[in-house]
Amino acid sequence: MEIKVLAKTSRSVSVEISDGGIYRTKESYQLTLNGVSAGEIDKAVKSLFNLEPETDYVLEVLSGNGEKLGEVSFTTEYESATLNVRNFGAAGDGVHDDTLAIQAAIMARPPKGRVLIPEGTYRMKTLFMKSNTSLEIAKGAMLKADTVREEHPIFPAVIETKDNDFGEYLLGTWEGDSFDMFTGIITAVDVQNVNIYGEGIVNGNASKEDWWKDAKVKRIAWRPRLLFLCRSENILVQGLELQNSPSWTVHPFFSNHLQFVNLTLKNPDDSPNTDGIDPEACEDVLIAGVHFSLGDDCIAVKSGKISLGKKYKQPSRNLRIRQCLMERGHGAVTVGSEMAGGVMDLIVEDCLFSHTDRGLRVKTRRGRGKDAILSNIVFRHLIMDHVKTPLVVNSFYFCDPDGKDAWVQDRNPAPVDDGTPEIKALIFEDIEAKNCHVAAAHFSGLPEKKIEELVLRDIHITFTENPESDIPAMACGVEPCTKKGLVAENVAKLTLENVTMEGYEGEKFILSGVDELNQK
Repeated sequence: MEIKVLAKTSRSVSVEISDGGIYRTKESYQLTLNGVSAGEIDKAVKSLFNLEPETDYVLEVLSGNGEKLGEVSFTTEYESATLNVRNFGAAGDGVHDDTLAIQAAIMARPPKGRVLIPEGTYRMKTLFMKSNTSLEIAKGAMLKADTVREEHPIFPAVIETKDNDFGEYLLGTWEGDSFDMFTGIITAVDVQNVNIYGEGIVNGNASKEDWWKDAKVKRIAWRPRLLFLCRSENILVQGLELQNSPSWTVHPFFSNHLQFVNLTLKNPDDSPNTDGIDPEACEDVLIAGVHFSLGDDCIAVKSGKISLGKKYKQPSRNLRIRQCLMERGHGAVTVGSEMAGGVMDLIVEDCLFSHTDRGLRVKTRRGRGKDAILSNIVFRHLIMDHVKTPLVVNSFYFCDPDGKDAWVQDRNPAPVDDGTPEIKALIFEDIEAKNCHVAAAHFSGLPEKKIEELVLRDIHITFTENPESDIPAMACGVEPCTKKGLVAENVAKLTLENVTMEGYEGEKFILSGVDELNQK
């Protein structure tokens, strides 16, 4: 057993226990903190709260019969002061608007101070974080957002500036492009060293009567995120439940050194565009121990649609996703489709996917640009249950107004130009997918720029007895199906090593345009 500290603040710690389990530990263990019982753990990632600042702790893990299995030592962070929002006028009664009282506490906070939101329901609109701040939303506390559009501030898309080489200051963004948008329920712009944590709830309060009504229509501005991080660094989000987001739940934008640990993200199955966590043009991101249940992709890694990627050439890089549970939603982990700046060095491991439309999903298309390069991407040690199509790579994704135009969807080779994206090596290994419905896998590369290398190793797929029909990939010419085998087209090098399937109908491997096949 390996025990390590993932994240800590002055009042909390998150640890990861590796005993071979995926998302859940193989058995329940008892915890002690400095010799005192600290409850039990049955998940790989656990958070403890109500700790004391600048205090040395020893966390021990015990078996059911009290045998010590391991320990880890840590020291909590320094804390200069605690500012309770009740002392700033917040009522916490669910009736009064507490926005200004909470914001006053945040702005008045001394360096390395803690802003405490105690038990209660706090009506609010939008909050702005300040550098070197810890915001604790305690157990029993809920931030509940108002939904009157006219009362929410707006971020303009682009503001002219003389402070950078691009001559613009980015703020508003919507699905990979610069557009006016409402500020996030919690917003951080150009801040550093921020902790947002606790056992409480941030409730975007969205419904089909307001934010989710006519979701594809811009009304005043585009819908807000629940948490929007813009050009910020060293951010920890820990322990909280985030629910009913107006659009993407957590959206880090051109931000670095981020940790999202032991969170619960809950949006209704049919809520529009309520992705879980969408890192866009971000570097050094850890997503660990997060439970997703929502209405769109659980995690979608992005880097701008076309203009942002082409101008800034900022990929999403060095992302680690592990010990997460993804339920429902369209895709468990998605790359794209807004990835014109590229995505590289992504590892997804030790995760459980349940009842998502697709498991691991790569989306791109002609026009994304020559900087839209996917490289060094690894998916391993995963379990999927009732995922309709476990593995999808789609180079003909029919997004955007021109997505179904002939030049995007044509299966004949097109000239390689500045609009041609590129997929390098993708590695899928040690994956068990049971109760699949539609297809084992569907890989489509561009004929003019084939997928450089696909490696599938130690993969076992079984189909359900009563499958639902669906299309395995959102592209023109792909027909609905059930129990289809592995489809691969336009792949320069394909390695199939110990890939087994049970219950499929028709051909096991349907290959076209594969230059080199290595099968074991």
